[in-house]
Amino acid sequence: MTPGLETMTTEIEAPAGWRVETRTRLSTIFAAISLVAVLALTAAPFLVSRGVIQDLFFILTMLALAQNWNLLAGYAGLISVGQQLFVGCGAYALFGLVILAGLDPILAIPLAGLFAMIIAVPTAFFAFRLYGPYFAIGTWVIAEVGRLLFAQWKMLGGGTGTSLPREATREMLGISLLQDWFGMRASAAADALAYWLALALAALTIAFVYKLLRSKQGLGLAAVRDNETAARALGVDARKLKTAIYLLTAFLTGIVGALIYLQKARISPDAAFSLTDWTAYVVFIVVIGGIGTIEGPILGVIIFFLLQNAFSNYGSWYLMALGGLAIVTMLFAPRGLWGLICDRTGWELFPVRRLLKGGPLRQDDKGGPNG
Repeated sequence: MTPGLETMTTEIEAPAGWRVETRTRLSTIFAAISLVAVLALTAAPFLVSRGVIQDLFFILTMLALAQNWNLLAGYAGLISVGQQLFVGCGAYALFGLVILAGLDPILAIPLAGLFAMIIAVPTAFFAFRLYGPYFAIGTWVIAEVGRLLFAQWKMLGGGTGTSLPREATREMLGISLLQDWFGMRASAAADALAYWLALALAALTIAFVYKLLRSKQGLGLAAVRDNETAARALGVDARKLKTAIYLLTAFLTGIVGALIYLQKARISPDAAFSLTDWTAYVVFIVVIGGIGTIEGPILGVIIFFLLQNAFSNYGSWYLMALGGLAIVTMLFAPRGLWGLICDRTGWELFPVRRLLKGGPLRQDDKGGPNG
């Protein structure tokens, strides 16, 4: 952290009689409910069908992608439409490490995220020289270049793609343990293992974003988002902060991409670098739910899943309906549905604002304290 940012974000002790709070009674209750929900979701593979587990896996991975894009766009102000680059890089890194290097898929997942972050370094060098809509278009162009390059990788199927060896998914870490302890078949154990990883990733992503936004760095990030010029004047190194968020989201997005294609077990350049699947849908989730809030992507992914299951058979009309809903939301609820709910009720499930509460004791007419 730069000296200026450290100075700006140093916690200031509250005056006597005052206290600084971020948590609320509602957020404390929600934290308890969330813990129970995570425990219930952990037990889901033993309670529900394999189809439900696959649906939950889809929701959790899309939620992780949405939280990452929301951190990038909603807090760092970097509107990227090229996040499919990191999904594809993470997925192809997983396949390369498993097929070419013989690495266990579970061990390959974090390395795939690291590969995506490494790819983000040169892309940031070019993309960060662009601003506003030019940055958005630039990230999309870079992602298309990535798709074309990976389509030339003949050892992984070229333009038609390839599949993971069956023994790689049936013998990965944890499968035999689930078979011995719970009597699961290999395919069901693989789905359960991928689901648990997705649940852990989604929960850790939300927890990390919440912790970041409540930290000193989060204050600097909020300052950059609200007014970058003013933040720079106060000593915030906006470029370094944005670069750190860009690389971090690339790492996490690469991990999600690797996990998604571990579950799919087949990859192709068009699928792994799909603008629609890994960026357009994610943007829709965040915009509908509420950009710049942690709660927004959670609400948005539930709405998206319900709409997709209800209307996906209508083809292009379904996509037009999603676009129309996004436009209407932006016109009448610019902060998304959660922003609308928050304005009406004042609810904050993940409060990050620092509130000064209390006050100095006052002396009554008899000289005694009067709180």
